[in-house]
Amino acid sequence: MNSFNRAIPTEHIHPAVELEARQLVAGHGDKVIIDGLDLNLPTGKITAIVGPNGCGKSTLLNSLARTLKPLGGSILLDGQDIHRLPGRDVARKLALLPQETSAPEGMSVEDLVRFGRQPHQSWLSQWSPDDQRAVKRAIKAADLTGMENRMLEELSGGQRQRAWIAMAVAQDTPSLLLDEPTSALDLGHQLEVFELIRHLSADHGKTIVMVVHDLLSACRFADHLVAMHDGRLITQGAPGQVLTPELVHQLYGVHCDILPDPVTGSPMLINMHRASKNPRQAPAKAPISGDNDE
Repeated sequence: MNSFNRAIPTEHIHPAVELEARQLVAGHGDKVIIDGLDLNLPTGKITAIVGPNGCGKSTLLNSLARTLKPLGGSILLDGQDIHRLPGRDVARKLALLPQETSAPEGMSVEDLVRFGRQPHQSWLSQWSPDDQRAVKRAIKAADLTGMENRMLEELSGGQRQRAWIAMAVAQDTPSLLLDEPTSALDLGHQLEVFELIRHLSADHGKTIVMVVHDLLSACRFADHLVAMHDGRLITQGAPGQVLTPELVHQLYGVHCDILPDPVTGSPMLINMHRASKNPRQAPAKAPISGDNDE
């Protein structure tokens, strides 16, 4: 049992929002990265966007988050064009945690988490008991109780990332968009963060969309897989249904076999080797343990 197993009171679970892309064209400047993509994300579930570097994963996430304006097509939030909605309304439904995060030196965990309440502040509505309760709930959800006054620079990598996620949770939105939430973390801290993400979806009812480089982690922790290549949607669905050796080869140029994890049932990749660039050269297979015991 992991530490993220505390259910949130039902009165703090918001109705899910519908988020979809219709004929999305997106890129930077004159460079088109995504051209004509259609995507409807399942609500109340974890979606992992996977694919090789440069395939458009972060471009898609930033388009969904309204931080990148489409060159064509549209992003719909509850059936409305997200760019025609007031920014404050969007910020109360979607929270984004970008890949690159930074905070001033000397900032405490609670100071950082409080920033998540900005969409709920105005000249007429300043800091309130509701805001403080939301911060406490977020800190508890991220398993950071007792660390509120710790400085961010004093935390481990996993604790620091959980503090950033807590800030997004304090925004009190039904949906979270996370760009490579375990980037640069070691294996233990990666598991720590992925377990928190699983908890936020399973117990808090949040819709979570995350860009993930590690295909095995995506299959283990996500309910829904979106596979991209060259700005196109290749396939989507439950990891156990859509992940095949052919898909892995198409995405990454890697040959492999796939077996279900004996404990979780999620797909596992075995016998992996890079596809040969020379079609006449057969890839060497790794020896089976015990074959070379001389």
